[in-house]
Amino acid sequence: MSWSLPSPGELRERAGDVLLHRVAGPSAHEKRARIHGAPGPRWFGPERPVRVVHADASMYVGGLAALLLQSLHPLAMAAVAAHSGFQGDPWGRLQRTSTFLAVTTFGVDEDAARAVERVRRVHAGISGTTSDGVPYRASDPHLLGWVHCAETECFLRAQLRYGRRPLDAAAQDGYVADMAEVARRLGVDRPPCTRAELTARIVAYRSELRATPESRATARFLLSDPPLPAPARLPYAFLAAAAVELLPPWARALVGPPRATRLLLPVARPGGRAITAAVRWAIPPPPRPGAAEAARAPSHG
Repeated sequence: MSWSLPSPGELRERAGDVLLHRVAGPSAHEKRARIHGAPGPRWFGPERPVRVVHADASMYVGGLAALLLQSLHPLAMAAVAAHSGFQGDPWGRLQRTSTFLAVTTFGVDEDAARAVERVRRVHAGISGTTSDGVPYRASDPHLLGWVHCAETECFLRAQLRYGRRPLDAAAQDGYVADMAEVARRLGVDRPPCTRAELTARIVAYRSELRATPESRATARFLLSDPPLPAPARLPYAFLAAAAVELLPPWARALVGPPRATRLLLPVARPGGRAITAAVRWAIPPPPRPGAAEAARAPSHG
């Protein structure tokens, strides 16, 4: 019996399948075909900045940074720790989040509206009290606003640092405005619509943010103990360092990354570039948009 090494194309296909199945679930290819290929109007046209950002491999760095930044709000962290099951089923949570972003960014408007309604129903059933006795509701517009601002800031920061074609100033404002469209539908009150407004809104939240035992545990889990096979640990360590380095210095200090991640911070940017390049190599381009995409629901200024 003769053995032959897989070709570069076969290696690429295998790596892409593994990554897609981790991020989007076992039906990843079917989801992609539906989201990108179904005919019909979309919330965002092909020219919108949100499509540029959310189609880029930099989202892998931005997504991890967003989770770390979001965890610094004690009420948001309490809700996640008590109700999301992110440590018991981290891949399931990642797959649900990535599918929501893909559907609302690229999917037909009916699917996007259904995805938003599902999230709103879940939020409506989540409430509780922090370890300090402070009540919270996941549907609280102010709390939703923090989660929205944190992810918008981190996705945008990652695109500017690691994106294939970093957005110019006008497109950055356009991205924040695009994200605000979805945020309003989720229940966020007056989401920021420009980069300057986003920066000011995050500053306004600063007094509410702090490190907690829950946020520290989240950082340890995400940065030191992710449920990954041994061969993926080293690449992930560089991804984790890139995500931490992406955060503003004040947030990085509150996150308190573990020593192994801190040691990699001096090489976080070249490591982040290598990781995003590897993801671009492995993940195949999405299917062509549906033929009837020309008609779109909302208009953008």
